[in-house]
Amino acid sequence: MVMEEKPKKLLILYASETGNAIDAAERLGREAERRGCPVLLLSVDDFDPSSLPDQEIVIFVVSTTGQGDNPDSIKVFWKFLLQRNLSQNWLSRVSYAVFGLGDSSYQKYNFVAKKLDKRLSDLGATPMVERGLGDDQHPSGYEGALDPWMSTLWKALYQKDPKLFPKGPELMTSNMTLMDQPKVQITYHDVAEGTLNFSSIPDVKLLEMQIESTRFVLPGKLSGKCSPDCFLKMVKNDQLSKAGCGKDVRHFEFEAVSSTIEYEVGDIVHILPGQDAAAVDAFMKRCNLNPESYIRVQLKDNKENEQGYDLRNTLKVPVRLKTFVELAMDVASASPRRYFFEVMSYFATAEHEKERLQYFASPEGRDDLYEYNQKERRTVLEVLEDFPSVQMPFEWLIQLVPPLKTRAFSISSSHSTHPNQVHLTVSVVSWTTPYKRKRTGLCSSWLAELDPQKGVLIPAWFQKGSLPSPPPSLPLILVGPGTGCAPFRGFVEERALQSQSGPTAPILFFFGCRNEENDFLYRDFWLFHSQKGGVLSEEKGGGFFAAFSRDQQQKVYVQHKMREESFKIWNLLSEGAAVYVAGSANKMPSDVLLAFEEIVSKEGGVPKEAAVRWLRALEKAGKYHVEAWS
Repeated sequence: MVMEEKPKKLLILYASETGNAIDAAERLGREAERRGCPVLLLSVDDFDPSSLPDQEIVIFVVSTTGQGDNPDSIKVFWKFLLQRNLSQNWLSRVSYAVFGLGDSSYQKYNFVAKKLDKRLSDLGATPMVERGLGDDQHPSGYEGALDPWMSTLWKALYQKDPKLFPKGPELMTSNMTLMDQPKVQITYHDVAEGTLNFSSIPDVKLLEMQIESTRFVLPGKLSGKCSPDCFLKMVKNDQLSKAGCGKDVRHFEFEAVSSTIEYEVGDIVHILPGQDAAAVDAFMKRCNLNPESYIRVQLKDNKENEQGYDLRNTLKVPVRLKTFVELAMDVASASPRRYFFEVMSYFATAEHEKERLQYFASPEGRDDLYEYNQKERRTVLEVLEDFPSVQMPFEWLIQLVPPLKTRAFSISSSHSTHPNQVHLTVSVVSWTTPYKRKRTGLCSSWLAELDPQKGVLIPAWFQKGSLPSPPPSLPLILVGPGTGCAPFRGFVEERALQSQSGPTAPILFFFGCRNEENDFLYRDFWLFHSQKGGVLSEEKGGGFFAAFSRDQQQKVYVQHKMREESFKIWNLLSEGAAVYVAGSANKMPSDVLLAFEEIVSKEGGVPKEAAVRWLRALEKAGKYHVEAWS
């Protein structure tokens, strides 16, 4: 009797920070399965790197974060690949493909995908196709590159091993056959069973349990540490910018409620925002959900044991359905993914709606979908209201509605100066879409509307950012236009405190904004520390320099002020200063780097190429740090 050969699974490994790489990897997996190829889809940190040489074919989908940084999930894997004892033919039996997700407005565009591609090749692996680079700036987002790249990949895979696609790389099974298995299972409990568990639990503990019990459903490692580090309550909400100037920048102060806060200057806090109550109610009504029912959600284990459930991925206690939506599902801020429209098409009963949804989900409709959905930042609720005949089961909604993500903010206080407090400097985000619809940032708007008197509990997670806390003996050159000044407020507070008990190194700080009158953030604070004996004073070898870009005919930015102070900058660099840059990711970081290159070349008397190498060495030595956001 001949044993039937078990079909090989195509291994797809992803490393995601915000969820886009997970979406792209899942899409690759679905498309492979439609061609008859079974898939094993894993987060890179669930894969043992020492078994990489045993794989015949591996597909990598990796995002780049910040200034060319690795997502957390790939850090251990990458460290393993960099080991010196790995030979040049360590991966000689492995064929691979890399697709990267990035944003070309950043200096180190798709840096993680590029270096992973090079390292795999250096270790002897064979690329099956040229690496694909998805770009957020493309009119269709990363999918503009993913679609053609996938098409090339299927042909290359078929050429390498025709058994992967039994009927060829183009022939696809009906999507309907893949439609019957959402990844989650819901058990409904009666109200008495749900409320019984919570009657005697304090508010903070209850919220912590609810967060822990809902956020595990976030895909991959997005959920991070489910339980918050602490809960904050707002004690101050001040507007820093002048009212009516077109910008709304706030100074927020929070105190820890549940436990003590621990952080260093330069760290980041992640906040889970609240959602608009009316929008959550409208979503419930539109989807025919009973907000008062209690549910237990199980995430089906999609690894080797298709039938089993991963016990880690089970609600510990039944939770109110409305609470689940509020804490885990972004119904009124994030735009749904392309797959959402595809699944909707199966549940549409009106023919014209079904046709439009199928078109949106097709390669031909990609650009029109981008116009309708991402460009307009259409929300899940708006999309569902546009297609009234669609009634999706709650299991599918849990799987496909974008997860409610935490928002990251640079901390603008020193823990030593403000024990048990954390301060933030936040620009309230608002914009107009191409069709003139007003949009606001979920978290910044929610924070701006919070009343400190109400004592709302805010879940918070702390983590290291790109700006390490400097020792008092290290001279600093800080560049922070706009809200980029936030972390440096903490730096200056800390150094001012340190200077009371011993000598500290000088600080040069370059700040920029539009108008001195409208958005000179923390003006009195900077000027106070620039006075005689202050840590930003000339007397201490430091300095504070502000560029007001719109206060004269010719625009003046931080890089112009830097060039004016090139002698001081060079002197401090010669004394071993570290450079810290924070603010908008747009052009600022590259303009500032260019200014540094010119200063090193001019004051150091070296050619431009040598100045570029000098600054690269400074970065490698851990003395040139950038934290930028878009």
